[in-house]
Amino acid sequence: MPLPSSIVILTGAGISAESGLGTFRDKDGIWTKYPLEDLATPEGFARNPDFVHGFYNDRRRQLKTARPHAGHEAIARLQTACEAEGREFLLVTQNVDNLHEQAGSTNVVHMHGELTQIRCMACHAVMEWHEDIGREVPCPSCSEAGYLRPHIVWFGEMPLEMDRISLALSHCSLFISIGTSGAVYPAAGFVQEALYAGAKTVELNLEPSENAHVFSESQYGPASEILPGWVERLIA
Repeated sequence: MPLPSSIVILTGAGISAESGLGTFRDKDGIWTKYPLEDLATPEGFARNPDFVHGFYNDRRRQLKTARPHAGHEAIARLQTACEAEGREFLLVTQNVDNLHEQAGSTNVVHMHGELTQIRCMACHAVMEWHEDIGREVPCPSCSEAGYLRPHIVWFGEMPLEMDRISLALSHCSLFISIGTSGAVYPAAGFVQEALYAGAKTVELNLEPSENAHVFSESQYGPASEILPGWVERLIA
C-alpha cells in the first residue's frame, strides 16, 4: 500500500520528555513549579526580564545535553520515505527544543518558537543563539542592548506560521498527533481541521489526551517504544 498523499504530524512536550526535557501541564510539569504569568507572558518579561532570561538560559543549557530518541528518529525516517515517493509531509511541533532537527527532520514548523533563537524588540531581527542572554547583551543585528528576548511564543501572542499549518491541514490525508495533551489551542483543534479535510486521524500518546475521542485510531505508550514500530508498518 502506498504512503498517504499528504501527512501532517503534530508533536508536543510528551515526545521530548523521554529526552529529559520537562513537560508543562502534567502534575509535575513546569507550570506547577513556576508561575506562567511571570515566565511566559510579555507582561511578566516587562516586569522582571532578568528572571525570565534566567529561566530560558537554564532551559537552553539543558537542551545542550538532551538527545533525540527512537521516536524522533522514526519521524525523520517517515519524512525521508515520503519525500522519496513524492508525498507531502509537514512536521509541526509545539516544542521549542531542536530534538527533531537533531534526529534528521527538516523544515520543522515550531509554532511556539525556538529556544535556540532570539528576537530583538528594537529591530525585529530573529537570530540563532545558543548561549545565555541578558539585558546587557547587545543585539547582533542593530547593536542595541536591552531589547533581546527569547524567540518564544508566550501566552497572549499568536503562534507562528499558522497560515502554512492551516493550508497543510486543509488537504492532508493522514494527521498524526504525538505526545500532546489536547488541551492547548489552536493546536488542540488541528485534528478537527484534518477531519474536515477527510483525513485519517491517529493519536500516539503516553495516555489518552483530552480530545482522544475524536481520533479514529490510537495507540498508547512511550513515544520511543510505540513510534518506531508504527512508522515501520506505515512505510512497509
